[in-house]
Amino acid sequence: MSLKSAIKDEAHRLGFQLVGVTDPHPPPHLSVYRTWLEAGMHGGMGYLATERAVQRRADPREILPECRSILVLGLRYSRPDGADSSGATPLRGRVSSYAWGADYHEVIPDRLKQLVRFIEQRTGTVIPNRWYTDTGPLLERELAQRAGLGWIGKNTCLINPTIGSYTFLAEILLGIELEPDPPFLADHCGTCTRCIEACPTGCILPERTIDARRCISYLTIEHRDAIPRELRPQIGDWVFGCDICQMVCPWNQRFAAPSGDPAFSPQPDQQHPQLIEHLALSQEQFNRLFRGTALKRTRRRGYLRNVVVALGNAGDQTSVPALEDTLLREPEELVRAHAAWALGRIGGQRATRALKGAVSAERDQSVASEIRSALGSSH
Repeated sequence: MSLKSAIKDEAHRLGFQLVGVTDPHPPPHLSVYRTWLEAGMHGGMGYLATERAVQRRADPREILPECRSILVLGLRYSRPDGADSSGATPLRGRVSSYAWGADYHEVIPDRLKQLVRFIEQRTGTVIPNRWYTDTGPLLERELAQRAGLGWIGKNTCLINPTIGSYTFLAEILLGIELEPDPPFLADHCGTCTRCIEACPTGCILPERTIDARRCISYLTIEHRDAIPRELRPQIGDWVFGCDICQMVCPWNQRFAAPSGDPAFSPQPDQQHPQLIEHLALSQEQFNRLFRGTALKRTRRRGYLRNVVVALGNAGDQTSVPALEDTLLREPEELVRAHAAWALGRIGGQRATRALKGAVSAERDQSVASEIRSALGSSH
């Protein structure tokens, strides 16, 4: 068996469904990435736009000068079923399916290390290497397409024709030469525009890019400040990430398996969090509840911001007492501000009384502004 075949077999044994090899040559679509950055489409993710980060994405050998091959891998996670795609009950939120189980940042690296050890044992030498899973300065979807794993869909996800797009990607830069796999040249999106039409915020752009500033996943995870008021209604019940553009994709509806790697199996109450209960989470409770999961990335303040937006969009009067308590007692200004918006969106006599009672006591000007705006919109 050739070294490349042995590596692929071992990768499959470790749970990776997709495995391919490409070379470290500069990506041909770097100009699209540069244009995207220049237009500010990356939002607050400034780490993407530093000159060093761009240079490293322009040439993987800036990361590992000895790099001669790049191993690209895909690991499947669970897809939403019919119940998930039709929404949760009014007082429960929705979480992107990749975050239903263990944090992939804590699962995949160990497998990558095991694969590197296997290669070194097989070759009998220490091999220069670097590995990443969504954490390195690489244009990983382009590398995956070049390694034959699939094509980049209109929703910017890598789509494999046999398993869809519910996959984590990972890369190992290797200081040995492996024969590259043929790139995946076909575009099977065709004339389909379902993902573009289904996106609530209209963030999907031409050239297989998105405006991150309008993307629900960005707004609920990466964005650390207030969610723009005009976009809050479009957030719906999403409290962490969004799956809409993947759920409507015909390739996922036909071929994506309901379950993925066991490490990412859904944890209790993690698919549809109970919003009112979670609104009362202390810092310690938040840390304990989401330890070892991707949801901890939002931090408590970001997560509770998302929870109150989801409650506002649910429009259920039974959530008003919890939102009122949050507006009066929550120490984080960001959360109080969004609680005021939620009360204004729900409306009604009790919500209006809560807002009027809070406006004179609020000392933070940004929160006070949200309260006044909410009073103007409540009914």
